[in-house]
Amino acid sequence: MRTDLKTLLLGASIGIALFLGYSFRPSPVPAAYTYRQFSTIESVVPGGLGRSRVITSDQSDQMVEKDLLNFYSMTGINFKNVANNDRLIVETINQYVTEGWELHTVSTGVNSASEGSGSTGIFITRYLFRKPL
Repeated sequence: MRTDLKTLLLGASIGIALFLGYSFRPSPVPAAYTYRQFSTIESVVPGGLGRSRVITSDQSDQMVEKDLLNFYSMTGINFKNVANNDRLIVETINQYVTEGWELHTVSTGVNSASEGSGSTGIFITRYLFRKPL
């Protein structure tokens, strides 16, 4: 009888210890981040007349622009310009990653309108980065 009582008390003690250990542990604290973003605006205007840019803010919140080449030239889509823009965008992403930023979200949008016989439009892409505080 005495052994059964000891076993029962030992089991109850372990159960209470496990319950208290899991019941009172602190909730996980979500990670805190700081964010930084840059945007690309790529013009889709026939004849190469549009303006395309990479727009970002520096550490003092001053706007910084880098020129991108237009998708279109006088003869149509200029694939060399598209490749050049891709290279510049990837270089910008790599610069952020080297500085410790993680690419968190990429969002895109298109705006187009017809004007007379031609069309105009832009592709905008936003690259959101984050870094733990």
